[in-house]
Amino acid sequence: MAFEYPENLRYLDTHEYARLEDGTATIGITAFAVDQLGDIVFLELPEVGDTIEKGEKFGTIESVKAVEDLQSPVTGEVLERNDPLMDAPENLADDPYGEGWMIKVQVNSPEDLDDALSADEYSTQVEGA
Repeated sequence: MAFEYPENLRYLDTHEYARLEDGTATIGITAFAVDQLGDIVFLELPEVGDTIEKGEKFGTIESVKAVEDLQSPVTGEVLERNDPLMDAPENLADDPYGEGWMIKVQVNSPEDLDDALSADEYSTQVEGA
């Protein structure tokens, strides 16, 4: 099954994505990750005002199959958290790149994403295309 990987996002090999706009990164997980997890039952995310660090855990996602750490692609302060998603994490599968975003972060350094993967690189990695 082929998944969509929007070109305007940067990807981590741990399946998180970031969309950088005007110094704010919108962070979530990819359609591939959602598919691999299966039925998502719980989501733990940081509070607004928390600082997260690039490469560090910023939360967890739990499915009927597994509990996985969420890795941050950037360092910065959490500006927004998708509370409706936390109340209904199963909705993540419907729109992982739109309504399924997890947090928005004021990025300390846009260069944090320089080593992230492009859509093509990520697609090749996960699908072996």
